[in-house]
Amino acid sequence: MTIGMFSSFITRHWFSTVAVDIWSDDATLQAWLDVEAALALAQAKLGLIPSDAADRIAACCDAKGFDYARLSKEIAFAQHPFVPVLKQLEEFCGEPAAGFIHWGATTQNIFDTAIALQLKKTHHHLIAVLDRTEQRLKGLANDHRKTLQAGRTHGQHALPTTFGYKVAGWHEEIRRSRERLTERGAQSFLAYFGGAIGTFAAMGGKGRAVEEEVARRLGLQPARLPLRSSFDRVADYLSALAVLAGSVHKIAQDIVFMQRSEIGEIEEAFHMGKVGSSTMAQKRNPSAALVLISLCRLLEGRLPLILASMVRMDEGDSSATNVSDIVVNEIAILATSIAEGVEHVLSGLQVNTEAMRRNLDITQGLILSESAMMQLSPRIGRHKAHHLLYDAAQKTTMEGIPFADTLSDALKGVGLSDVTLDLAPEAYLGEINDIIQDLEERPSGDN
Repeated sequence: MTIGMFSSFITRHWFSTVAVDIWSDDATLQAWLDVEAALALAQAKLGLIPSDAADRIAACCDAKGFDYARLSKEIAFAQHPFVPVLKQLEEFCGEPAAGFIHWGATTQNIFDTAIALQLKKTHHHLIAVLDRTEQRLKGLANDHRKTLQAGRTHGQHALPTTFGYKVAGWHEEIRRSRERLTERGAQSFLAYFGGAIGTFAAMGGKGRAVEEEVARRLGLQPARLPLRSSFDRVADYLSALAVLAGSVHKIAQDIVFMQRSEIGEIEEAFHMGKVGSSTMAQKRNPSAALVLISLCRLLEGRLPLILASMVRMDEGDSSATNVSDIVVNEIAILATSIAEGVEHVLSGLQVNTEAMRRNLDITQGLILSESAMMQLSPRIGRHKAHHLLYDAAQKTTMEGIPFADTLSDALKGVGLSDVTLDLAPEAYLGEINDIIQDLEERPSGDN
């Protein structure tokens, strides 16, 4: 039986198989065992436990030998998530090695360090996906730097822009998320080995050295002050994943809006057999973008649980860590799925330049009202120009008369019939071309 969004036949195709594998039960158990092996080898190197015992422990830290059904039953009975794992590991190791397993450590040390290992693996894959997405967006922005489009504010036409400029905005948010995650990753993937309350009390004065050596073996950073009640560094990284979700949410929402039938400016990839409705055969829904929005909402909704789990009573509090141990893997899988999803949507995006131009023109020139105002302002002042243009614009809206005509009448009414204004959308694009050129010239990965 399968249950839950990651394994359900209904929704499992939404999620990154790479991330799901990293956070599977098999991988999680192996991560715990990898941490135990590193701990034993580090302690042997520093003379805390015998080398032959450490070698035996490391050799037995293989998840393939574990009885999962027994683990599940014994975890439920013991009401402890890790002691039954240690029990089976002790049986595999035998005496005397069994007596040196988990030396001076506590369960949260193992779990937090294993989570760091899994987060780091997830992070490397995620960054690679974001790198590819950046390149795709950079190319799309350059290809459409001159593709005219209506710029909208509050859902209404505002000024002319280009599709390339909109895409440049998407690119910059993805780039900043990649850089933010890279920066956070350098300080958030940590090995914790302070023991019961984080003081290294059971490590015979070599606790900090043990933590350094374990971190080195696992490719992590040592926590150095491994208070079990401190979760801010991991929460910081997870918050950066939520910011990524916010940016992708915005991009996906833009795509859904621009694919509306009456707008039709872009369309996500379509193939015969892709179905939009069980009753309306004509539907070509932006289904991939809509799934992306759903995934972003699912991730965004989990961040408050992470922030709440930062509040930990005294020096250890399983009511908080129980939550974070569950939610961290969900956020990691969701974030990776979001990154892969936006890469997929953008790789198949179809751009309808004719529709963009058609929509630009539907307000009969009103989208150039600011351009007209700025050209008139040197003659009559910005305030008077705005009043004049306001009246002309409202006449266009209410009577359906082209803006060029209502503006011409307004100019004649104030004795400015000799004024010629340039109302071409191409002439009022500001510094779009230079901005996109800067984007194009920036080396990949440049901050």
